[in-house]
Amino acid sequence: TIDIHHAHSMPHAKARKAVEDVAKKLAARFDLAWRWDADTLHFSRSGVDGQIALAPKQLHVTAKLGFLLSAMKGSIEGEIRRVLDERFG
Repeated sequence: TIDIHHAHSMPHAKARKAVEDVAKKLAARFDLAWRWDADTLHFSRSGVDGQIALAPKQLHVTAKLGFLLSAMKGSIEGEIRRVLDERFG
C-alpha cells in the first residue's frame, strides 16, 4: 500500500487543476484511468486502485498495489512524490 500526505498552499481551484495534471502524467506513464468524485480523484488500472483526496493545505494519496505491481512499489511511490513535488513544491 502507498500512503502519502503532501502539504500545499494553493487555492482550491489551482490545486484541483494541479491534481488533475498529476493524474494525466501518471496516466501517461502507468496507463491509469482516472475520474473525479467531488474533491477526490480516483485512479485505477490492472493491479492498482487508488485516490488523491484534495483538502485545504493537504493532499492524501493512497493506492493499493496488486501482487505484480508491489514489486515496483518504490518506483511508483517515487514517481508520485516527484510529480507532487514538481506541481506543489
